[in-house]
Amino acid sequence: MAAQGMVGSGSMAKCGAPMRVATTTPRSLRPVAMSAKRSRRDSVTTPVVTARGAESPVSDQPYDRVYNFSAGPACLPVEVLEQAQSEMLNWRGSGMSVMEMSHRGKEFESIIHDAEQDLRSLLNISDDYEVLFVPGGASTQFASVPLNLAGADDVVDYVVTGSWSKKAFAEGKRFAKANLAAQGDNKSIPDLSEWTLSPDAKFVHLCDNETIQGVEFQGPVDTGGVPLVADISSNICSKPVDVSKYGILYGGAQKNIGAAGVTVVIVRKDLVGNARDATPTMLDYKTMVDSSSLYNTPPCFAIYMCGLVFQYLKKQGGLEGMLEINSRKAKVLYDMVENSNGFYASPVEESVRSNMNVPITIPSSQDLEKLFISEAADQGLKTLKGHRSVGGMRASIYNSMPEAGVQKLAAFMAEFASKHS
Repeated sequence: MAAQGMVGSGSMAKCGAPMRVATTTPRSLRPVAMSAKRSRRDSVTTPVVTARGAESPVSDQPYDRVYNFSAGPACLPVEVLEQAQSEMLNWRGSGMSVMEMSHRGKEFESIIHDAEQDLRSLLNISDDYEVLFVPGGASTQFASVPLNLAGADDVVDYVVTGSWSKKAFAEGKRFAKANLAAQGDNKSIPDLSEWTLSPDAKFVHLCDNETIQGVEFQGPVDTGGVPLVADISSNICSKPVDVSKYGILYGGAQKNIGAAGVTVVIVRKDLVGNARDATPTMLDYKTMVDSSSLYNTPPCFAIYMCGLVFQYLKKQGGLEGMLEINSRKAKVLYDMVENSNGFYASPVEESVRSNMNVPITIPSSQDLEKLFISEAADQGLKTLKGHRSVGGMRASIYNSMPEAGVQKLAAFMAEFASKHS
């Protein structure tokens, strides 16, 4: 908004004389980049006042950023945010922000095209699959999958290993004859030999990484030719995946690959075009395939951010490189738990522990858990409170969490245990 537009509804003084309009932009309304843009090498430790009034040094990151361990929306790479900032007002000479341009224009068509091609490159997705960018969050796919792949009287199998697969199963029961093929205990995954798969099932659904419980499959499972459908919201692009083993992979962007608002759906072509008649237009995969994800106005900026993250991941060595980095980060925290002489605990069976979401408890005292979360926040280690259904702490260490953040958390854990053991 121009400076002269900031007068507001009270543009005349009580006496009727015109108010003087400022000729410069108020400092509080200037873009951050006008007053303070620092490179990542300029980061300093800045004392801030905590909720209890004491000064505490928290920021060893650029722009006084904290280490954000949120389960989602989650942190993004600083260089991605910097690029988005630099392109905010004028995307690559277009004279427009991505948030302003038509989704039918050549500018945005290039953005969504490049995002798809980079994702195909990262995951080695063959031409046998469609890649869709759809709104509605991954939870919308809980309905989309049965509506597209099964009829009301068809059998569909679900494997429940935590909160999100439980919700998917509950939604599946609304649209088909959903069979509970296997159920875990929120800390392990039943052996495949214990699953009761239906020979006539239209698909088998599972959640590849349970964000809340921290339980992760270590690879695809053999479903005997039945299409395997996986919710990969919290581990998408965190490791290489053999896409050919799946019928559908889907995931919300806000944890590993971008900003909230868009969901990626990777669907095998032979599974498109079979939706039941009552399927809403926007939930029919064929609608999105035929329109190249542009049936209506898509979440343009979220797709753009995904594209920037895909480019960033390619520069990190692709998904093989990310798996190496993510495994190192997870090992630091799990080793800290195991070497704490019982002060900390991990509720998850070691063979299925997640590289992305690390739940941690202090078995001796819930009060100590609350103190841990509070004191960690004072040190710039934010959003470590565990999900309300699980308790304790949870460190979500997605692709964009720097290794330095994990090292700082581990050092804090060691110091805290030493003080309270």
